[in-house]
Amino acid sequence: MIAQITGKVLRTEANSVVLDVGGVGFQVYVPVTVLNALPDEGETATLLTHLAGRVQPDFDLTLYGFLEAQDLHAFKILIGVSGVGAKVALALLSTLSVAELSRALSTNDTKMVTRVPGVGPKLAARLCVELGDKMAAFAFEQKVERTVASRQTEQENAAYEDVVEALVGLGYSRADARRAADRTVAAATDKTDAGPLIGAALQFLTSGKR
Repeated sequence: MIAQITGKVLRTEANSVVLDVGGVGFQVYVPVTVLNALPDEGETATLLTHLAGRVQPDFDLTLYGFLEAQDLHAFKILIGVSGVGAKVALALLSTLSVAELSRALSTNDTKMVTRVPGVGPKLAARLCVELGDKMAAFAFEQKVERTVASRQTEQENAAYEDVVEALVGLGYSRADARRAADRTVAAATDKTDAGPLIGAALQFLTSGKR
């Protein structure tokens, strides 16, 4: 799996960029928004990538690239829907931001989704049905991450880590512990008192809302 690629921009095309990595040119398919944000030819760019395709019966692998982790994650969610290939997923992310797409799918705004070239009413409706809840949860997680990242005091940081370590000590995985701590801290008025935060995080984990 090629998760990230860094190289000099050799050239850009309508929907892809060719990066020179140690003398080898890698063609990476990207949304239009990425093309517009790339540096000039000869300068270095780094893309988060997803490798897709097949080895058998013929070797056919394609790289898709993104500048932001949330865009890569949204791309993976989209191509997981039957009938939505990489071309449509790139068109969606070229036309709508992840926030706009999440909002449209979670509110059943098919009119906005059909603004995307290649997406008709039937596909838009299916996307809303199949991805509405998932994209709403994804959008919430992104909001929580931004909120947590904005913590400014050492006391808040310390309380957050205390919550995580307490939950890990109770037998929860560190991933689940951080997810619970993220949501609990984001919703708390006092983000420095670890005791109530631990209780709220534990309640979240035992409530089945994960």
